[in-house]
Amino acid sequence: MPRLLQREIDKLKKQILSLGADVEESVRLAVRAIAARDADLAREVIEGDVKIDEQEVALEEECLKILALHQPVADDLRFIVAVLKINNDLERIGDLAGHLAERARSLSRVSAATVPPDLLTMAERVQTMLSKSLDALVNLDMDAALFVCNADDAVDDIHRSMYRRTKAGIRQSPESLDWLLQLLSASRYLERIADQTTNIAEDVIYLIGGDIIRHRGIGHRNRLSDEEDLPPETKTP
Repeated sequence: MPRLLQREIDKLKKQILSLGADVEESVRLAVRAIAARDADLAREVIEGDVKIDEQEVALEEECLKILALHQPVADDLRFIVAVLKINNDLERIGDLAGHLAERARSLSRVSAATVPPDLLTMAERVQTMLSKSLDALVNLDMDAALFVCNADDAVDDIHRSMYRRTKAGIRQSPESLDWLLQLLSASRYLERIADQTTNIAEDVIYLIGGDIIRHRGIGHRNRLSDEEDLPPETKTP
């Protein structure tokens, strides 16, 4: 590999890892904001999304510049393609963390709202998936990437459980409709973060071996059957 191209590739690695660290922190803070119903912490997450967006744009521009100037092939080309895809996934996770923080801010205004343990368990699993996907990227670890792909079903199961619990709660206490829907929306955003994290793991698998595993069963995720029944405000944009 030409020395200049190697330097550009190394710079790209540092950029994607920096973005990943910022996104991981954003999700962590958003989960804390939900758990504590902390409006100030939620605002910090929402305001921090601007930095993530700027990093995403800068990284994409760097990838396109390398493609145009160096016309990489083989492993280098595969790496840049993977980075472009992971870059988009990470930016989307940052957006979803912001939406999660918005739910925390809404819940902070409802004194009667309580965050169910299942939602916090779901949040922990999603954070573990995100951390593992980034570890897989750093270390080119196939086992870690496969762990993430296989962990997604458990998160989907918890989301379905949250959906059923929300329907039952609304029937029992119609006056709680607003904050119950906020909790369900938070669950949906966590489920979508898990999906995007699985995308990253699939991209790492592509980066390691050149295999595109989407739609092959591993890491393949169908839309939740309950989605069509959700109120519009609970659906992820």
